[in-house]
Amino acid sequence: MQDLAFAVALRSLYSNIYREKYAEFLKIDFPRVPFTADYGIFKEMAQYGKELVNLHLLRSDKLNAPVAKFQGSGNGFVEKVKYDESKERVCINKNNYFENVPKDVWEYQIGGYQACDKWLKSRKGRKLSLDEIEQYCKITTAIKETILLQKQIDSIYPELEKSVIS
Repeated sequence: MQDLAFAVALRSLYSNIYREKYAEFLKIDFPRVPFTADYGIFKEMAQYGKELVNLHLLRSDKLNAPVAKFQGSGNGFVEKVKYDESKERVCINKNNYFENVPKDVWEYQIGGYQACDKWLKSRKGRKLSLDEIEQYCKITTAIKETILLQKQIDSIYPELEKSVIS
């Protein structure tokens, strides 16, 4: 039950409706976690939370078919990170790039940072290993799936708030 409650709490924090409603509060204090008295909504939200946990720990089966692919004939050395919106590419040097990175995935922020950009920039000046390339592709897929889950969470979040336990 404790894991279920954690999953429910996590999913609330990933609702865009929740984040907008409590934006000021989230900046200065711990988040207020709403719990619903409606068991059906509780179970549904808990499932979303469980999916988010697996995505963010890179354990989800959905990551086995990554959306992004590493391309090019270079050596994988991270020189300058640049996003090409028209081609949905993240270039790391003149010859290498990750393709199929949608703009919303590229711009997705965690803790005030663009996750995809920050991850690559922290590796600037060195060659990406095969494991790092695979990890980046999984990260982009996890973000894409997170965005989809956020939309699902937002679709039922108003119902959750109708029966919040005070």
